[in-house]
Amino acid sequence: MNIRRFGTLILIGLGWCLLSASALYQYQWGLPGWVPMPIEPVNNPMSQAKVDLGRHLFYDKRLSADQSMSCASCHQQDKAFTDGLSVATGITGEKGARSAMSLANVAYLPVLTWSNPNLTALEVQALVPIFGEHPVEMGMAGKEKELFARLQADERYRELFLKAFPTEAGQGADALYSLSTVTKALASFQRSLLSFDSPYDRYQYGGNKDAISASAKRGEALFFGEKMECYHCHGGFNFTDNIQHSKLPLAERGFHNTGLFNLDGKGAYPNNNPGIKELTGAPDDEGKFRTPSLRNVALTAPYMHDGSIPTLEAVIREHYAIAGRAAKNGKGPSPMRSSLIAGFEVSLEEVNDLVAFLNSLTDEGFIKNPKHSDPWLRTVRSN
Repeated sequence: MNIRRFGTLILIGLGWCLLSASALYQYQWGLPGWVPMPIEPVNNPMSQAKVDLGRHLFYDKRLSADQSMSCASCHQQDKAFTDGLSVATGITGEKGARSAMSLANVAYLPVLTWSNPNLTALEVQALVPIFGEHPVEMGMAGKEKELFARLQADERYRELFLKAFPTEAGQGADALYSLSTVTKALASFQRSLLSFDSPYDRYQYGGNKDAISASAKRGEALFFGEKMECYHCHGGFNFTDNIQHSKLPLAERGFHNTGLFNLDGKGAYPNNNPGIKELTGAPDDEGKFRTPSLRNVALTAPYMHDGSIPTLEAVIREHYAIAGRAAKNGKGPSPMRSSLIAGFEVSLEEVNDLVAFLNSLTDEGFIKNPKHSDPWLRTVRSN
């Protein structure tokens, strides 16, 4: 064989090997065919090693000052990564102003909290509960060195950090155990929390017409109909008007005033919870909060940004049906509410049908997936 040709074949073979090796290390999202790919940050591409490390950090109470609280304290798997409380509570007992949001499909969200349109990166958001002081959640402000010392002392973390961040490992311990690596790992785990196998998914996208009940099918018609207007804010595959993915040219963002409060007859919300107006300063932003996804909504009670409505039935009958709950306070519906919050007549049967539809959005596999569960429990049990 010609030596030049032989050398070319070797180079081609090496190239295929490198491509194959690269493919092996690419993160496997495991998405159904009808779901578009999430967008990965350029400075934090997904890897299984980062997800594994992030999962351990997410469930580790050593990330709080008194080691009593982890990220999972407010984001519990069996509640679709919420906590069942009206508002979140930190290690000091201080209560926040808003409820913990679900982390299901957070990889598709362009904004990450109820009322901060500027908080768009999970890597940045992770700093808020760990180090924030208004309110105090995990209480680690000023204790960064203590945090990294705790992590370095654990033999399991030595292996996990090395695998997740081999480049940083070559730069020394300060680079390997840092806010950058901790928040990137936590963000990677959160992006892996994907929920696309509810009964409704199997009905709508999987072709299984028996996957949901007749009542849920009637509820679907109500949900996507003009009478109740639900789908305008809770549309798309993630049931929210906040969405970004690889096939969407620009991210879509939705903040709305649903008429929950009207304290002064002019649409005022409580001073400590005025919506995005707190950051934008714009009077028209009074009471505007981000639209949450309705996936797994049956598991995420109580409802609204302040957790002030206990059940789905109450959300329908005592809020949206009357053009916003504020209509009951004697001052009438909020004049600042969204034009979509117009109220509607609804029967008990229709309420039950709509709730049946919302229940069909519960993904049992997601809330029981061992890949999302506490890895430290497994360690305790095995010992």
